[in-house]
Order: sequence, then C-alpha cells, then structure tokens
Amino acid sequence: MNFALPHDFCLLQITPRLDTGGVEQTTLDVAEAVVRAGGRALVASQGGRLTPELTSRGGVLVRLPMDSKNPFTVWRNGDRLARLIKREGVSLVHARSRMPAWSALRAIRRTGTPFVTTYHGVYSARSNLKRSYNAVMAAGDVVIANSAYTRRHVIDEHKIHPLEVVAIPRGVDLARFTPDLVSPARIAELRAAWGLADDDSRVLVLLAGRLTRWKGQALLVEAAKRLKGQGVENFIVILAGDDQGRNAYRNELEAAIKAAGLTDRVRLVGHCADMPAAYLACDLAVAPSLKPEAFGRTAVEPQVMGRPVLAADHGATAETVIPGETGWLVTPGDADAWAQALAEAVSLTPQQRAAMGAAGAERTRRLYSLQAMTDATLDVYAGLLMSGAGRRR
Repeated sequence: MNFALPHDFCLLQITPRLDTGGVEQTTLDVAEAVVRAGGRALVASQGGRLTPELTSRGGVLVRLPMDSKNPFTVWRNGDRLARLIKREGVSLVHARSRMPAWSALRAIRRTGTPFVTTYHGVYSARSNLKRSYNAVMAAGDVVIANSAYTRRHVIDEHKIHPLEVVAIPRGVDLARFTPDLVSPARIAELRAAWGLADDDSRVLVLLAGRLTRWKGQALLVEAAKRLKGQGVENFIVILAGDDQGRNAYRNELEAAIKAAGLTDRVRLVGHCADMPAAYLACDLAVAPSLKPEAFGRTAVEPQVMGRPVLAADHGATAETVIPGETGWLVTPGDADAWAQALAEAVSLTPQQRAAMGAAGAERTRRLYSLQAMTDATLDVYAGLLMSGAGRRR
C-alpha cells in the first residue's frame, strides 16, 4: 500500500519492560523507523537495560509501571495513558503485551485513538477466564501477528475477521547479521571458547536457545546418540544458551551426554553474545523445538548468515525453512527422524551445504529483513489513520 504517515505523527508503544528479548527489540526497531520517517516515538514502559538504546535511536521513554499485574495499578495506568495521549497528541497506540494492553484499551476508549496490538506469541488458554484475558490482544483495530502461523491462531481463537489480522514477521537486523562484517578473528575466538582446535574439521551443529526443555536440547542429545550408534562420528553439537537458573535441566543434559558417551561430541557452552559469529562458526543450525514456534528467529538468523537449518516441522518454522532447498523440516519430537536428518545433513559436501546456505540467505534477506518489517508496520499505521479508525469507537 505504501501509505505516508502524517507530518505530525506520534506513536505510543506500550510494553512491560525494556530488557532483552524479541518484543523489546521490535519495539526499538519500530520506534527508530518512526523517527526516521519524521514522527515522534514514545514508549510507555517500566524501562530496563535497553532504555539507553531507545534514547540513542530517537525514542522517548515514558516511565510507567506497565509491568505491574496489580489490578488497581493496571486500572490507574489506563488513566495515566489517557492523559499522556491527550498531552502529547498521540496519533496511534500500539500495545505489545497483554496486561499493558488492558490499560491501553481503557485509555483508547476514552480518547478515541486508533489501536494496534501485536500477537508476539501463541498464548495458551485452558480456561474461559484465560481466554478472556488473552482476548485483549485481539481488540486492536488491526492485529499484527508475527507469522502466518500466529495469524491463523488469532483468527481461529478469537473469531475475528481475517482482514483485521495482518502477518508481519519479525525482522532480522541485516546491519548486524551480515557475513562480511564478521572478522575471522571473532569466529576463531568463539571456536576457541568452545574448546575446538584450529584443525577440528568435524561438522559443527549449533542449537542456539535458552536451556529449557521445550527448545529440544534433550531431543538433540538423543538424536546424536543414535547418530553415533549408526557409525556416524564426523560431527560435534554445540548447545549455546543460558540455563536461566534451570540447574536441574542442565544437570539432566550433562548426565545424558555422559551416559551416551558424547562428551567429546556434545558441548554445553552457555550464553553466546556474538550470534553472527556463532552461525558462521557452525556448518549447520538446528531448531528442534518440541512446541510450535510463533516465529522462531533461531531458524531464520542462521539462514541469513548462509547456514542450512534443520527445524521442527510445526509452527512458523514450517514457513521459514524450505525442505531440500534451504534446510530440512523434521518430525517434532521424533529422535529417529532427527538422527536421520542429521545423518543426511552431515553427509553433504561443504559445497552442497554452501549452495543450500546461499539459497536460504537470499530468501530470508528478502522476506525477513528489518526493513521489510518496519516498512510493513508503518504501512499499517498510515492505512489505519486514513481509514478513520478510532473516531468511530
């Protein structure tokens, strides 16, 4: 559509905190895009470690207790937001989390401001009460879903018209995830930190993700055990991710690795801050999540860096990985299927993996760039303002 934002456009995004995470990063990315387009970008939030970055990008933090789940505070936040909207001449409100969205809904009903919500994940709803709580994220004049998979869930779960839900996948920052910008020294430093010798030529398989059971680390260890049992030994698996205090699960993984005789082939390396270098240090990336991913950036980022991906065949990863072209889609939770897919991937020549990686890089850079995400989001804003949304409320 490519609508233009009005010259006096002011966006108010609402999110609980500004700490690390996909929701927070997208908040900053959109704020910067609005500022670059000539508008103002406010963020109502408790703040956090990303506050300085928001400021450096031209955004303005309005510090409010948006992370509170106290019903009285949530109610009061609605009044605070209404006053903020009137005082700052806010053009549009964009809520990115459920509890703050309830405050936002109270505010926009008082001010008649256009309202956008983003479904950043697929929320569980095992009761009518939880379903009603989640429903606020479908209350926007337009609902943004972070994948086609999430969009289908929103439509089916909340019975809203498909034209009111638009899929805008999360964007990858190509200014950061660009192979030419990663020095050989960064790659060598990371491989050394992982305990890999310079002459270690084994196929390196990387699973990047916090240590939590549903991310599939235990499944990958079992698949590696079966792969070794088939006589395939030319591989090493790196499990990169913070356990976030889940000591029991980490201990379980360590015990399973030792029992399977995989201590030289499966390594827990903890948090990795340099993910662009991590993807270039590996030959293959895996995303074996046991539950469907709403987007799954760990299946997209390695493709941007030119690495083939093996991903569970459900959720949004079924959209981002093309079997036989950019990687493999594998039966979720099936250790035999994962061992078979790994055996096939490990058996490819470096040239074959490079060709597959190049195909993935071309596709993901075209479909999942940060620019594509912010352009589509600002297009939603402009179209909504042109339609007169909010004034009819």
